[in-house]
Amino acid sequence: MDHEPRQTPKNAEFSERHGIRLFKEYFNFGSAHFLIFADGTREELHGHNYRATLELDAALDAAWLVADFLKVKPVFRAVCDSLDHRTLLPLRNPNLKVSNDGREVTAWFGEDRYIIPTRDVCLLDIENTASELLARWICTEFIREIGQALPTLEMDRVLVTVQESPGQSALYERKWAR
Repeated sequence: MDHEPRQTPKNAEFSERHGIRLFKEYFNFGSAHFLIFADGTREELHGHNYRATLELDAALDAAWLVADFLKVKPVFRAVCDSLDHRTLLPLRNPNLKVSNDGREVTAWFGEDRYIIPTRDVCLLDIENTASELLARWICTEFIREIGQALPTLEMDRVLVTVQESPGQSALYERKWAR
């Protein structure tokens, strides 16, 4: 068995990446939801105290930073906060009908009807309120918002995880080819 360190060939090519990872206590949101299953049934309305994390890869800027933490954190936090203390409803699920008169949201799932004040609901342009799709929604919103806050940031990769309970997370990653 060879225990000597391997030498890097002189002309070997390699790739490298620079990134930041954020997992702050305040990247959280408490929300109610229910999943709608493929067979047309649903689970009971319930809640989670979700936690989110962010990874962002980009080339180093003129100050040799991927991005200033002080500019990235409030953007990601605001996206998480937009889901906090809300009932999450998917707008793209064919089994759920949703209307909003500006004062209250009414959602029908078969014979079940939910009437919730509009300010207590977050209507999401997704198919279901699964953690995987919440991670995708958060990532998409973050990318849109960070593009306004840091317009010169050229991201290579963004990864968002959503933990719905300790030890149980879903993730969504978006990469750009350069």
